[in-house]
Amino acid sequence: MTEYREILRLHSQGISQRSIAVSCGCSRNTVSTVLERARQQSFFWDQVRELTNADLHERLYPELQQQLSSRNIPDCEHIHRELA
Repeated sequence: MTEYREILRLHSQGISQRSIAVSCGCSRNTVSTVLERARQQSFFWDQVRELTNADLHERLYPELQQQLSSRNIPDCEHIHRELA
């Protein structure tokens, strides 16, 4: 999972996007996208310091949460009975 907190923290210290990408082990495009989405929603490191990566992911990408919630969860008990 992308380290959203670390990206925002390093950016607040004035570190370049390229250096952030190397440090976090992600692409420069990912860093750029995260910072752009944070800028659009006026997220700054001081405001999101207490949030977890999961919370930041939900706030930065709300459209993905809607997609995930529409999926059906498989009935594991039924599958287990069928395979037995």
